[in-house]
Amino acid sequence: MSFDAELSELLSGPVSSLPVPQAQSLPATSAVMAGGGAYEGASGFDQLALWQPPIQSADADILPDKEVLDSRVLDMLRNDAYVAGGRTLHQDNIVGSIYLLNAKPMTKVLWGKDDDIWEEEFQEEVETKFMLWAESAFNWSDAQGTKTLTDQVRLAVALALASGEVLATAEWKPNDGRPYRTAVQMVDTARLCDPPNTWTNKRRIRGGVEQNQDGEPIAYHIRMGDPMDYALPGYYQWRRVMARKPWGRPQVLHIFDQIRAEQSRGVSSMVAALQEMKMLKSFRKVELQRAVLAATYAASIESELPDGDVFTLLGGNQGTGNPVIDYQMQFLNMMQDFVGGAKNLDINGAKIPILPAGVKLNLKNPGADSPAGDKFEMSALRYVASVLGVSYEQLSRDYTNTNYSSARASRGETEKHMASRKKKVADGYANFLYGLWLEEAINQNSLECLKRKNVPAYYDGLNREAYTSCDWLGAGAGLIDPLKEIQAYVLALNNKIGTRERVIARLYGSDWRRELRQISREEAAYAKAGIDLQPTANQDMQNALSGSPAKRGATSAALDRAMIEQIVADIMESRS
Repeated sequence: MSFDAELSELLSGPVSSLPVPQAQSLPATSAVMAGGGAYEGASGFDQLALWQPPIQSADADILPDKEVLDSRVLDMLRNDAYVAGGRTLHQDNIVGSIYLLNAKPMTKVLWGKDDDIWEEEFQEEVETKFMLWAESAFNWSDAQGTKTLTDQVRLAVALALASGEVLATAEWKPNDGRPYRTAVQMVDTARLCDPPNTWTNKRRIRGGVEQNQDGEPIAYHIRMGDPMDYALPGYYQWRRVMARKPWGRPQVLHIFDQIRAEQSRGVSSMVAALQEMKMLKSFRKVELQRAVLAATYAASIESELPDGDVFTLLGGNQGTGNPVIDYQMQFLNMMQDFVGGAKNLDINGAKIPILPAGVKLNLKNPGADSPAGDKFEMSALRYVASVLGVSYEQLSRDYTNTNYSSARASRGETEKHMASRKKKVADGYANFLYGLWLEEAINQNSLECLKRKNVPAYYDGLNREAYTSCDWLGAGAGLIDPLKEIQAYVLALNNKIGTRERVIARLYGSDWRRELRQISREEAAYAKAGIDLQPTANQDMQNALSGSPAKRGATSAALDRAMIEQIVADIMESRS
């Protein structure tokens, strides 16, 4: 019985018990296919004659091939430099060097009114304590004790690209001096699989995900050992982890993109280009071998003598009895005698050999392009870049044919993809960890901002969501033309169509409150030293800076000198 038939029998009873309607008003399927129907895409002729993909459920499409697809994607990530670079691009553009919490509790829901004072107190305390714990060198947040929050989020982004899903479980560590007992265990998705005798237990388990009749995950079946670790004790053991505790605490995080309804497991977006990736890798390998082989031989000597007479003329019918060997020996001896006795011409020290009649020297060019040239590889890389969600320029590191406008356009498209990946994967994982920690911190009564009367209960209504509402600050966006882009940000701020929080987060991936405190400290220190932080510059230079790049480049050195001279003068004046 097929997978779908078993599921149908489990949920609705035997299929044969249902009456089969007879559609008399429609022609037979074979007749429709033969005629092609109203759509050319349904034609049964020409190139479409053998194109008959099956119509089946999402799990029937994914689960039988998932193991093979994941193994091939991982192989490309291990052995293909461009694909591995695409993974690093995702991590660097989404997460960056540190992943910062920006807590934003919903005071309107919690207290019934906006309370900016309490909200600021909550932000300052919660952000400080959480980041100290999550980014500690002791790796408290990781059940393995090897990764900080940033490391875990970077790994989650890489896993989502490799297998199309991220799996993690909430753990409760022993009270061995840890500030908080909450920790998260990242799990290899290959261990999420069906235990034996799945269907005999009359439970709906697909790809290790146990679901109720509505398709809601209620438990996850995780193998104790890797599927290939036959010798380990946990190879034949499964661990059933409930999706949530009875009071609502999440126990399992399973992130994947659902591209079809009733889909239980994810699949990497790279599978659509696996064939092209493999062919491109083979192409580059053959091209490298061709270049190495071409560089091995600097020149070859070609002869125009007739093949039928060459053996006799060179004594190929004497000696060893093998005409081929005799031919080669006689020919090489003749060439050695001729070249050795020839007088070489030279021009400016470069020798010109004199060859015998009927022989020519063919010089080899080790750097000669292949017949396909670079266009084939560029086309294939664009195909790969499209499934990775990055631009061709970023993937190939080739900016030779890129101008400012095209660079801005390609970066904008990449940022859209990275923003969606950040929200789905990076923020999803960080929210999971943050929610677990905050729940324990509240129950532990370790937050000073909540030590007041009538504090809203964490588990009432939507209070859990209101407490854990937040943003995450990841990698900042690079600047192509810093002057133009910063001027655009300043213009947006002056016209009240943007906030400094968003601008600072976008430019530097930093928290605006920390930047503000640092700016205040710097200004106070400079003011104490009597140094003016606003040196006046020549108006002509200011006008030139707002002009074309050529004008800006021509006056940048003069402006630097003017600013340095002004700073030196201010320092000397303060000392006097």
